Amino acid sequence: MRDFPANPAELVRSLWRNRELIKASASRDVLGRYRGSIMGILWSFFNPMLMLSVYTFVFSEVFKARWNGGSGSKVEFALVLFAGLIMFNLFAECINRAPQIILSNVNYVKKVVFPLEILPWVALASAMFHGLISFGVWMAAYVIFFGLPHWTVLYLPLIVLPFFMLIMGLSWALASTGVFLRDVSQFIGVITTVLMFLSPIFYPVTALPEAYRAMLYLNPLVPVIEQTREVLFWGRVPDFRLLGICWVLSAVVAWLGFAWFQKTRKGFADVL
Repeated sequence: MRDFPANPAELVRSLWRNRELIKASASRDVLGRYRGSIMGILWSFFNPMLMLSVYTFVFSEVFKARWNGGSGSKVEFALVLFAGLIMFNLFAECINRAPQIILSNVNYVKKVVFPLEILPWVALASAMFHGLISFGVWMAAYVIFFGLPHWTVLYLPLIVLPFFMLIMGLSWALASTGVFLRDVSQFIGVITTVLMFLSPIFYPVTALPEAYRAMLYLNPLVPVIEQTREVLFWGRVPDFRLLGICWVLSAVVAWLGFAWFQKTRKGFADVL
């Protein structure tokens, strides 16, 4: 039986070698999602706007939540919330799809020449498309209400790149495990819902008692959400020590997830 390389170099080579296939597959995935609907791809714009409106009303009006150091305006609350929500939605879309991504592409499993490892890349690229639309909406709203964005927005790639590596590592691990354990997709759906409320999306970290704040940072979404807000809205330089830790841990998770996928993919055909 064919052996599949699982070293970090193969991870990078596979991405580069199959870049055009990933691009074409992601485009087909995005367009296929809205095929047959009246508004088509415009739903990718209206969905986040609708959820943002609901969350802003509930948490700013009903629960009276406020951001530390802010003016307390609804526009400020909405933009700070939206920045965190963009990161969470990107994560949740990929992670929720991961356990089913091989199962929904069984026809590719039988094709020896098809690079199954790119399927999580396709899901990430599709999620990035929706994330970019949401980011464009965020930037437009910021310019309208507050003027030109802070120069610290240039630090954003340093924050999102390790986040992408983390997502890919988890996606590879879940994609493989989901083939052998079908309950994984149900379990992950619950976990992402729990993570949404255990992440500082609708509230600042300081809203928690100090004894629990360190535990909150065990959630991998917390550094990403907090650092994204720092550079986008508050105009502060990110915590480079925290970023360094995120880069190292995310690289390790990406490699371990990829290695697990490559080692277990030989058994996909037998199960499916």
